[in-house]
Amino acid sequence: MKTLIWASLLLLFVLPTMGQNTSLTIYNQNFALIREPLQLALTDGVTRVDFAGVTAHLEPDSVVLRDPLGTRTLQVLEQNYRADPITQEALLSLYEGKTIEFQVDPSHTVKGRIIRSGYIPPLTRYGQYQPASYQQPLIEVDGQLRFGLPGLPLFPSLTGDTILKPTLTWQLRTDKPGKADAELSYVSGGMSWEADYNLIAPEKGDVLDLVGWITIDNHSGHQFEDAHIKLLAGEVNKIQPNDYRDFQAVATKAMAREDSNAAPVTERSFDEYHMYTLARVTTLHDQETKQVEFLRGTGVATKRIYVYDGANIDWNQYRYWSAENIRGNRDFGTQCNKQVWVMQQFVNSQKNGLGMPLPKGKLRFYRRDVDGNLEFTGESMINHTPKDETIRVYTGNAFDLVGERTRTNYSIDTRNDWIDESFEIRLRNHKKEAVTFLVAERLYRGANWKITQESHPHKKTEAQRMEFQVTVAPDSEQVVTYTVHYTW
Repeated sequence: MKTLIWASLLLLFVLPTMGQNTSLTIYNQNFALIREPLQLALTDGVTRVDFAGVTAHLEPDSVVLRDPLGTRTLQVLEQNYRADPITQEALLSLYEGKTIEFQVDPSHTVKGRIIRSGYIPPLTRYGQYQPASYQQPLIEVDGQLRFGLPGLPLFPSLTGDTILKPTLTWQLRTDKPGKADAELSYVSGGMSWEADYNLIAPEKGDVLDLVGWITIDNHSGHQFEDAHIKLLAGEVNKIQPNDYRDFQAVATKAMAREDSNAAPVTERSFDEYHMYTLARVTTLHDQETKQVEFLRGTGVATKRIYVYDGANIDWNQYRYWSAENIRGNRDFGTQCNKQVWVMQQFVNSQKNGLGMPLPKGKLRFYRRDVDGNLEFTGESMINHTPKDETIRVYTGNAFDLVGERTRTNYSIDTRNDWIDESFEIRLRNHKKEAVTFLVAERLYRGANWKITQESHPHKKTEAQRMEFQVTVAPDSEQVVTYTVHYTW
């Protein structure tokens, strides 16, 4: 019976179906879902199929091979995945214990027996990838052992165990032999994407132009020709091993090569996430970084905010402190931070020239100088932001603004459970125009607090936070004072 089964087994190398395209859905968590059309020639009995068009970071247990039209039963009896393409070192390992020739120079060869090749195969499993490593080879030449190769190895032929590319091998059985259009789907690591935003301000004013770019990185070990690409934004739950590696690397940037009247990227809701679809098919080379413009907004009104958070607290120092210990430590929160933060704020709305869900990424701010050149003025990161939400990001510290925070009084009565604490906050403006400071204060000693004296009205923003808005004239100083009463 065994002889009959293997007599009917056919070795078949398959190619992607002509006229159809590979489809990629790339997630911003360093993996992708790949869908590849295949054409199979199935026979009676068992058909062996080898497909060498997969990535080096394929997750074997994610593979789905099916007939998308459902016209036949396609049973996978066995599946094997190999990701160890042949190299000189790998081929040396296949000839261990054998004698081959080594070319010392164009007219001189020597024979050597390979005692140890030094090749350690790579590890590829469930998104993990550990490259092949090497020890020093050991070769016997004329009865003597030597470390290192005596010359360029000349191999008689490739062995049956060698592959040139990462390969999936199946043994298939079907109820309808003949040509079949199949679809291969699998999850692979080594692919990622992210968004980048450039915001350009004129010489004066804060009405900006915004250009958004999608940057796609392919380090999967495979090139995708004329692929349909989708990008999914959102935090999809995916189980990762503890030693999962980040395959992102620095690569050469490649720009889109053709113009089109269609929007280069379209966006839509998908389940609990957002899907961005590239309008044009594109070729994504291995080890390539590709960029596509997906958003352009003009006349984006922004607001510059100067925030002074004067308490310079090293929270790591108080990581294991209890609330009681912090409350009773008279020196807690007395260190002063003099820097004033520069924040940029804008609304992601259609009325404000935007209104598209923004995937997480880096915002870079530029301003035109008097000579017309762009100058970089700061950058920050944003998370996934739905439309009509307000974005506020930190871009740097103001040069001409200074804050100084001093505690002027501290009284504690542990018998009656209360603390009085007073502060003086000096705000200095060395600019030629008036500036409004947003002074952020933390009421960190307890949840029960009351402001008993203040020079400027405060606004409670959270259970233990408040803020003052203070406008300071050019080249002048304003002083904010307050006293807080804590009880517990």
